[in-house]
Amino acid sequence: MARIVLPMLQAWNDIRLRVVELSKQLVMMANEDSRCRLLMSVPGVGTVTATAFAAAVEDPANFRNSRAVGAWVGLTTRRYQSGEVDYDGHISRRGDNQLRHLLFEAAAVILNRSTATSTLRTWALALKERLGFKRAAVALARKLAVIMHTMLKTGELFDPRAGAITAG
Repeated sequence: MARIVLPMLQAWNDIRLRVVELSKQLVMMANEDSRCRLLMSVPGVGTVTATAFAAAVEDPANFRNSRAVGAWVGLTTRRYQSGEVDYDGHISRRGDNQLRHLLFEAAAVILNRSTATSTLRTWALALKERLGFKRAAVALARKLAVIMHTMLKTGELFDPRAGAITAG
């Protein structure tokens, strides 16, 4: 039994060590890249999400506007229209599945774990109360894609007060 189990344990340990090494390399690469550092200023967006988004989008000029990124990732509602029927279904799920999953995770972090106050989080929490967690997380993921694309175009850091209505 030991002849079978010991090599498997050694292989598992080698894989774990390699994962740690690659994770450190990814963090170093993300910290060296200005686009990734810019995207990591968004709450809930870490090194993996930032590098995946920057790699997927490549050049922000490839998109006509920032709203097109949400559709490109597959975070817009699928619509069925025929005659008198007009049905908004689930999300279209077009585009990069992994990026869509990472944006959803970032949205879940903002909704559940983040304590930083921002207009984005306030909007998402109100949506969560009205529609439920999953729909609010998908809407927030789409909004994150739009915001992150705009950040790449303009080169500006995330502004937690953006979109706030000021009295005056």
